[in-house]
Amino acid sequence: MFTGIIETVGEIAQLTKEGENLHIEIKSSLAQQLKIDQSVAHNGVCLTVVKVKEDAYVVTAIKETLEKSNLKNLEKGTLVNLERAMKLGDRLDGHMVQGHVDGTATCKNIEEANGSWVFTFQYKNTDFSTVEKGSITVNGVSLTVVNSKNGEFSVAIIPYTFENTNFKTIKVGSEVNLEFDIIGKYVKNLMKPYL
Repeated sequence: MFTGIIETVGEIAQLTKEGENLHIEIKSSLAQQLKIDQSVAHNGVCLTVVKVKEDAYVVTAIKETLEKSNLKNLEKGTLVNLERAMKLGDRLDGHMVQGHVDGTATCKNIEEANGSWVFTFQYKNTDFSTVEKGSITVNGVSLTVVNSKNGEFSVAIIPYTFENTNFKTIKVGSEVNLEFDIIGKYVKNLMKPYL
């Protein structure tokens, strides 16, 4: 379980294909604090640490993960948002995030708003939806929806989030990972038979 509050940004150091799996080496200040079998969210995707080096660590993404997320687009030097799993008893500063990406969206527009930014994203998966002022996770970042439409939503990004996540690298046309609000997903699933 995660909160969507990004701890740091890591840099892709190496990518190695093995069959349909992708071994991802990430250079990060977190490396020495990690251990094998630990869960870390990478752009919101929960992956297991399989190797730890001095200033980097390795995780493996399987075919399904690559197909459902933007991890398939990684290149050496790409910045990824990182968050370790939350500790029981810690404050929940973001919202409940599982690290199970529901799909991707494409950045449709970026508008500067006098010191902050409004990012608009479009998604195709109609099994999910956003709610005005509800929670959404974009590349692992816990955010509040400010404009919810069918297949589209916007989020407002403050300067701190822009500078301390990979939002600073998102351009119009960029693909991002989405995890919709877990409570909303359960409510929608429970209501299906009655609609």
